Amino acid sequence: MSVRALIFMILFAPSALAQGFAGLGSEAEGYLLPNPDTRFEFPRDHGPHPGFRVEWWYLTANLTGTDGRDYGLQWTLFRSALSPDDRPAPIWMGHAAVTTPDAHFATERFARGGTGQAGVTAAPFEAWIDEWQMTGIDRGQLRASGPDFAYELTFAADAPFVPQGAAGYSVKAETGQASHYYSQPFYDVSGVLQLPGGAVDVSGQAWLDREWSSQLLSADQSGWDWLSLHLDTGEKLMGFRLRSDLGSAYSTGTWIEPDGTPGPLAPGAFVAKPLRFHRVAGREIPVEWRVEVPEHAVDVTVTALNPDSWMDLSVAYWEGPVRVTGTHSGRGYLEMTGYE
Repeated sequence: MSVRALIFMILFAPSALAQGFAGLGSEAEGYLLPNPDTRFEFPRDHGPHPGFRVEWWYLTANLTGTDGRDYGLQWTLFRSALSPDDRPAPIWMGHAAVTTPDAHFATERFARGGTGQAGVTAAPFEAWIDEWQMTGIDRGQLRASGPDFAYELTFAADAPFVPQGAAGYSVKAETGQASHYYSQPFYDVSGVLQLPGGAVDVSGQAWLDREWSSQLLSADQSGWDWLSLHLDTGEKLMGFRLRSDLGSAYSTGTWIEPDGTPGPLAPGAFVAKPLRFHRVAGREIPVEWRVEVPEHAVDVTVTALNPDSWMDLSVAYWEGPVRVTGTHSGRGYLEMTGYE
């Protein structure tokens, strides 16, 4: 059976789709579950976590070109276990994308574990699938390519990794589903984008998310709306809301001070309301949001740089750069899943 067929069975079987986006609300019998008493240990936790069902290394970047235009890019490596003991070997899936104000390019790769084609090492840190690579974790290089684009970046951060939720234990639902989750939102990046119109030198900010779990969503949650914002005053804001088929949503997030100190938000303290919808890929997608965090006097409008940033891949979703205006200004990234 091909890797593509296996990933299709895992992510799109009817029983999986009935249990949250891409099956992330499925039963986790036999797999490890996140523990609120666990504390991160580096560099160990930069590497894979056998025994958990799913995890990812997820980097987004907000960039400005020497041509004065805004750009965004994504680099993601997913690890999906087929069994708690990794027999058969897990599936690896890579996503890469570049967004401009008037175009969006996205592509994907697949691999099986144990072949050397894809994997992650914790120390020295390297994550790869085929020739796509993220090398280094405090500073390093990033590259990927697709039919219509390529990029090579260097990145560096001088701030600590930021635990999300309660010391890295990130609750996703009132019924207790959770993940282990940390970020590095302080990367400065520079490099070159290769686009159909030619090469563009770029620089900006990047945000890495690391997350692992075995049952990320409750059975009634169909998808999420997730934001990572770089505010011009130096603070960072991560927030998400998880949508329920019952009509409710679970929301929370983290306010991050300029020195990296996290301030976990209570459930409901992060408020995101759609303001404008855009039809893309046959779906009505909210591409402008009002975001409020009253305890930090945040009341902003978040607007997509390119409303057509649809990731038309085996696992389809919307992902792209955003602009922030209102009580605070800045840039960031928006991901929205589970829109049918």
